Amino acid sequence: MLRSSMQAAVTMGQLQKKLDVIGHNMSNTDTPGYKSRQADFSSLLFQQMDNLDEVPPANRRTPNGVRIGSGAYLASTDLNMTTGSLKGTGRALDVAIRQDNHMFQIQTTQNGETKTMYTRDGAFSFSANNDGTVSLVTSNGNPVLGQNGPIRLNDNFDSFTIREDGTIMVERNGTNQQEAQLAMVEATRPRYLEAVGNNLLAIPDGAEVNAGGIIAEVAPGAVSVKQGSLETSNVDLSKEMTDMMTTQRAYQFNSQSISIGDQMLGLVNQLR
Repeated sequence: MLRSSMQAAVTMGQLQKKLDVIGHNMSNTDTPGYKSRQADFSSLLFQQMDNLDEVPPANRRTPNGVRIGSGAYLASTDLNMTTGSLKGTGRALDVAIRQDNHMFQIQTTQNGETKTMYTRDGAFSFSANNDGTVSLVTSNGNPVLGQNGPIRLNDNFDSFTIREDGTIMVERNGTNQQEAQLAMVEATRPRYLEAVGNNLLAIPDGAEVNAGGIIAEVAPGAVSVKQGSLETSNVDLSKEMTDMMTTQRAYQFNSQSISIGDQMLGLVNQLR
Protein backbone atom coordinates (compact mmCIF):
# COMPACT_ATOMS: atom_id res chain seq x y z
CA MET A 1 0.00 0.00 0.00
CA LEU A 2 2.81 2.38 0.88
CA ARG A 3 4.54 1.61 -2.41
CA SER A 4 1.39 2.22 -4.43
CA SER A 5 0.92 5.57 -2.69
CA MET A 6 4.49 6.53 -3.58
CA GLN A 7 3.90 5.54 -7.21
CA ALA A 8 0.75 7.66 -7.32
CA ALA A 9 2.51 10.65 -5.77
CA VAL A 10 5.35 10.47 -8.31
CA THR A 11 2.90 10.17 -11.21
CA MET A 12 0.82 13.10 -9.96
CA GLY A 13 3.86 15.35 -10.04
CA GLN A 14 4.54 14.39 -13.65
CA LEU A 15 0.88 14.79 -14.62
CA GLN A 16 1.05 18.33 -13.27
CA LYS A 17 3.89 19.02 -15.70
CA LYS A 18 1.72 17.77 -18.56
CA LEU A 19 -1.08 20.07 -17.44
CA ASP A 20 1.43 22.93 -17.52
CA VAL A 21 2.31 22.05 -21.14
CA ILE A 22 -1.37 21.90 -22.11
CA GLY A 23 -2.08 25.22 -20.38
CA HIS A 24 0.83 26.88 -22.19
CA ASN A 25 -0.49 25.62 -25.52
CA MET A 26 -4.00 26.87 -24.82
CA SER A 27 -2.76 30.31 -23.75
CA ASN A 28 -0.96 30.72 -27.10
CA THR A 29 -3.80 29.87 -29.48
CA ASP A 30 -3.70 33.45 -30.81
CA THR A 31 0.11 33.83 -30.93
CA PRO A 32 1.36 34.12 -34.54
CA GLY A 33 3.67 31.28 -35.53
CA TYR A 34 3.39 29.50 -32.16
CA LYS A 35 4.12 25.76 -32.26
CA SER A 36 2.36 23.44 -29.84
CA ARG A 37 4.14 20.90 -27.68
CA GLN A 38 3.07 17.36 -26.84
CA ALA A 39 4.08 15.70 -23.55
CA ASP A 40 5.33 12.10 -23.81
CA PHE A 41 5.44 9.81 -20.77
CA SER A 42 7.61 6.81 -19.99
CA SER A 43 7.62 4.26 -17.16
CA LEU A 44 10.12 4.52 -14.35
CA LEU A 45 12.03 1.44 -13.16
CA PHE A 46 9.69 -1.54 -12.85
CA GLN A 47 9.96 -5.17 -11.78
CA GLN A 48 8.56 -8.02 -13.87
CA MET A 49 6.85 -10.85 -11.95
CA ASP A 50 6.25 -14.02 -13.98
CA ASN A 51 3.37 -15.49 -11.96
CA LEU A 52 1.70 -17.52 -14.71
CA ASP A 53 2.16 -21.30 -14.46
CA GLU A 54 0.06 -22.05 -17.50
CA VAL A 55 0.58 -20.97 -21.07
CA PRO A 56 -1.37 -17.72 -21.58
CA PRO A 57 -4.11 -17.70 -24.21
CA ALA A 58 -3.07 -16.80 -27.73
CA ASN A 59 -5.46 -13.85 -27.89
CA ARG A 60 -3.92 -12.14 -24.86
CA ARG A 61 -3.10 -8.51 -25.75
CA THR A 62 -1.08 -7.51 -22.68
CA PRO A 63 2.40 -8.76 -21.67
CA ASN A 64 2.60 -11.87 -19.52
CA GLY A 65 2.95 -11.55 -15.76
CA VAL A 66 2.63 -8.55 -13.48
CA ARG A 67 4.76 -5.41 -13.61
CA ILE A 68 5.36 -3.54 -10.37
CA GLY A 69 6.61 -0.09 -11.27
CA SER A 70 7.63 3.16 -9.64
CA GLY A 71 5.27 5.42 -11.55
CA ALA A 72 5.67 7.43 -14.75
CA TYR A 73 7.70 10.48 -15.69
CA LEU A 74 7.60 13.10 -18.39
CA ALA A 75 10.17 11.78 -20.84
CA SER A 76 10.07 14.61 -23.38
CA THR A 77 7.95 17.35 -24.92
CA ASP A 78 7.84 17.09 -28.69
CA LEU A 79 7.52 20.29 -30.72
CA ASN A 80 4.90 20.16 -33.47
CA MET A 81 6.43 22.12 -36.37
CA THR A 82 3.60 21.68 -38.87
CA THR A 83 2.51 24.89 -40.59
CA GLY A 84 -0.54 26.65 -39.21
CA SER A 85 -3.11 28.31 -41.43
CA LEU A 86 -2.14 31.59 -43.10
CA LYS A 87 -4.10 34.76 -42.35
CA GLY A 88 -3.88 37.70 -44.73
CA THR A 89 -3.11 41.02 -43.07
CA GLY A 90 -2.28 43.25 -46.06
CA ARG A 91 0.71 44.58 -44.12
CA ALA A 92 3.93 44.59 -46.15
CA LEU A 93 6.12 43.73 -43.14
CA ASP A 94 4.12 40.63 -42.18
CA VAL A 95 5.74 37.45 -43.53
CA ALA A 96 4.42 33.89 -43.20
CA ILE A 97 6.51 30.74 -43.70
CA ARG A 98 4.92 28.15 -45.99
CA GLN A 99 7.23 25.20 -45.24
CA ASP A 100 7.10 22.88 -42.24
CA ASN A 101 10.12 23.03 -39.88
CA HIS A 102 11.51 26.24 -41.44
CA MET A 103 12.30 29.18 -39.14
CA PHE A 104 13.55 32.76 -39.29
CA GLN A 105 16.91 33.49 -37.70
CA ILE A 106 16.90 36.24 -35.08
CA GLN A 107 19.86 37.96 -33.42
CA THR A 108 19.48 38.53 -29.68
CA THR A 109 21.77 40.15 -27.13
CA GLN A 110 21.66 39.04 -23.52
CA ASN A 111 24.14 40.18 -20.87
CA GLY A 112 26.38 41.54 -23.61
CA GLU A 113 26.43 38.19 -25.45
CA THR A 114 25.06 37.92 -28.99
CA LYS A 115 23.20 34.73 -29.80
CA THR A 116 21.15 33.43 -32.72
CA MET A 117 17.62 32.26 -31.96
CA TYR A 118 14.72 31.12 -34.12
CA THR A 119 11.04 31.90 -34.59
CA ARG A 120 8.09 31.38 -36.92
CA ASP A 121 6.57 34.72 -35.99
CA GLY A 122 6.91 36.99 -39.04
CA ALA A 123 5.31 40.16 -37.63
CA PHE A 124 8.29 42.36 -38.51
CA SER A 125 8.83 46.11 -38.47
CA PHE A 126 11.53 48.67 -39.25
CA SER A 127 13.80 50.24 -36.63
CA ALA A 128 15.70 53.42 -37.53
CA ASN A 129 19.48 53.55 -36.99
CA ASN A 130 21.72 56.58 -36.46
CA ASP A 131 23.57 56.05 -39.76
CA GLY A 132 20.55 56.66 -41.99
CA THR A 133 19.61 53.00 -42.36
CA VAL A 134 16.69 50.95 -41.03
CA SER A 135 16.87 47.45 -39.58
CA LEU A 136 14.28 44.71 -40.09
CA VAL A 137 13.34 43.62 -36.57
CA THR A 138 10.83 41.40 -34.77
CA SER A 139 7.98 42.70 -32.63
CA ASN A 140 10.42 42.61 -29.69
CA GLY A 141 13.05 44.67 -31.52
CA ASN A 142 15.47 41.83 -32.28
CA PRO A 143 17.24 42.09 -35.68
CA VAL A 144 16.22 39.61 -38.39
CA LEU A 145 19.19 37.88 -39.99
CA GLY A 146 19.83 37.68 -43.72
CA GLN A 147 22.49 35.86 -45.70
CA ASN A 148 24.98 38.62 -44.83
CA GLY A 149 24.01 39.25 -41.22
CA PRO A 150 21.33 41.55 -39.75
CA ILE A 151 19.14 43.01 -42.52
CA ARG A 152 19.74 46.78 -42.86
CA LEU A 153 18.43 48.96 -45.69
CA ASN A 154 19.22 52.51 -46.69
CA ASP A 155 16.27 54.65 -45.62
CA ASN A 156 15.60 56.26 -48.99
CA PHE A 157 13.45 53.67 -50.77
CA ASP A 158 9.97 54.20 -52.19
CA SER A 159 8.60 50.67 -51.74
CA PHE A 160 9.58 47.40 -50.07
CA THR A 161 8.82 43.85 -51.24
CA ILE A 162 9.67 40.38 -49.91
CA ARG A 163 9.39 37.82 -52.68
CA GLU A 164 8.28 34.23 -52.23
CA ASP A 165 11.90 33.01 -52.19
CA GLY A 166 12.82 35.41 -49.37
CA THR A 167 14.50 37.99 -51.60
CA ILE A 168 14.08 41.54 -50.28
CA MET A 169 13.55 44.06 -53.07
CA VAL A 170 13.40 47.84 -52.75
CA GLU A 171 12.41 50.48 -55.27
CA ARG A 172 14.33 53.72 -55.59
CA ASN A 173 13.49 56.30 -58.25
CA GLY A 174 11.52 53.73 -60.24
CA THR A 175 14.31 51.10 -60.15
CA ASN A 176 13.94 47.79 -58.31
CA GLN A 177 16.99 46.16 -56.82
CA GLN A 178 17.76 43.32 -54.43
CA GLU A 179 19.10 44.47 -51.07
CA ALA A 180 18.99 41.35 -48.88
CA GLN A 181 17.97 37.70 -48.64
CA LEU A 182 16.24 36.12 -45.64
CA ALA A 183 18.43 33.48 -43.99
CA MET A 184 16.24 30.52 -43.06
CA VAL A 185 17.01 27.32 -41.17
CA GLU A 186 15.23 23.98 -40.89
CA ALA A 187 14.63 22.23 -37.59
CA THR A 188 15.82 18.69 -38.33
CA ARG A 189 15.33 17.58 -34.70
CA PRO A 190 12.80 20.05 -33.30
CA ARG A 191 12.30 18.23 -30.00
CA TYR A 192 15.75 19.44 -28.89
CA LEU A 193 14.89 23.12 -29.36
CA GLU A 194 14.22 25.03 -26.17
CA ALA A 195 11.49 27.66 -25.74
CA VAL A 196 13.09 30.79 -24.26
CA GLY A 197 10.10 33.17 -24.23
CA ASN A 198 8.86 35.88 -26.59
CA ASN A 199 7.92 33.16 -29.10
CA LEU A 200 11.62 32.32 -29.63
CA LEU A 201 13.35 28.95 -29.81
CA ALA A 202 17.02 28.30 -29.10
CA ILE A 203 19.54 25.50 -29.07
CA PRO A 204 20.06 24.51 -25.40
CA ASP A 205 23.29 25.51 -23.71
CA GLY A 206 25.95 22.86 -24.22
CA ALA A 207 24.40 21.59 -27.46
CA GLU A 208 25.94 24.24 -29.74
CA VAL A 209 28.73 21.87 -30.74
CA ASN A 210 26.19 19.41 -32.20
CA ALA A 211 23.91 22.11 -33.58
CA GLY A 212 24.25 20.58 -37.04
CA GLY A 213 22.13 17.66 -35.86
CA ILE A 214 19.37 19.97 -34.62
CA ILE A 215 19.11 22.62 -37.34
CA ALA A 216 20.29 22.91 -40.94
CA GLU A 217 20.71 25.87 -43.26
CA VAL A 218 18.05 26.29 -45.95
CA ALA A 219 19.27 27.13 -49.44
CA PRO A 220 17.76 30.37 -50.82
CA GLY A 221 16.06 28.40 -53.58
CA ALA A 222 14.20 26.28 -51.00
CA VAL A 223 12.73 29.26 -49.10
CA SER A 224 8.98 29.77 -49.43
CA VAL A 225 7.32 32.72 -47.69
CA LYS A 226 4.25 34.89 -48.25
CA GLN A 227 4.29 38.64 -47.73
CA GLY A 228 1.25 40.36 -46.26
CA SER A 229 0.23 37.30 -44.22
CA LEU A 230 0.89 35.79 -40.81
CA GLU A 231 0.93 32.15 -39.79
CA THR A 232 -1.54 31.40 -37.02
CA SER A 233 -0.82 29.11 -34.11
CA ASN A 234 -1.10 25.38 -34.90
CA VAL A 235 -2.67 24.60 -31.52
CA ASP A 236 -5.73 22.34 -31.88
CA LEU A 237 -7.93 23.71 -29.10
CA SER A 238 -10.36 20.78 -29.12
CA LYS A 239 -7.48 18.30 -28.77
CA GLU A 240 -5.94 20.32 -25.94
CA MET A 241 -9.28 20.37 -24.11
CA THR A 242 -9.62 16.60 -24.47
CA ASP A 243 -6.03 16.04 -23.28
CA MET A 244 -6.65 18.34 -20.31
CA MET A 245 -9.75 16.43 -19.19
CA THR A 246 -8.00 13.08 -19.62
CA THR A 247 -4.99 14.24 -17.64
CA GLN A 248 -7.16 15.70 -14.88
CA ARG A 249 -9.00 12.38 -14.55
CA ALA A 250 -5.69 10.52 -14.31
CA TYR A 251 -4.59 13.02 -11.65
CA GLN A 252 -7.81 12.46 -9.67
CA PHE A 253 -7.44 8.67 -9.97
CA ASN A 254 -3.94 8.78 -8.49
CA SER A 255 -5.11 11.15 -5.77
CA GLN A 256 -7.91 8.75 -4.83
CA SER A 257 -5.49 5.83 -4.74
CA ILE A 258 -3.43 7.71 -2.14
CA SER A 259 -6.55 8.39 -0.08
CA ILE A 260 -7.63 4.74 -0.22
CA GLY A 261 -4.12 3.63 0.73
CA ASP A 262 -4.18 5.92 3.77
CA GLN A 263 -7.56 4.50 4.82
CA MET A 264 -6.29 0.93 4.51
CA LEU A 265 -3.20 1.75 6.57
CA GLY A 266 -5.47 3.30 9.19
CA LEU A 267 -7.52 0.08 9.34
CA VAL A 268 -4.35 -1.98 9.72
CA ASN A 269 -3.20 0.19 12.63
CA GLN A 270 -6.57 -0.27 14.36
CA LEU A 271 -6.25 -4.06 14.14
CA ARG A 272 -3.02 -4.10 16.11
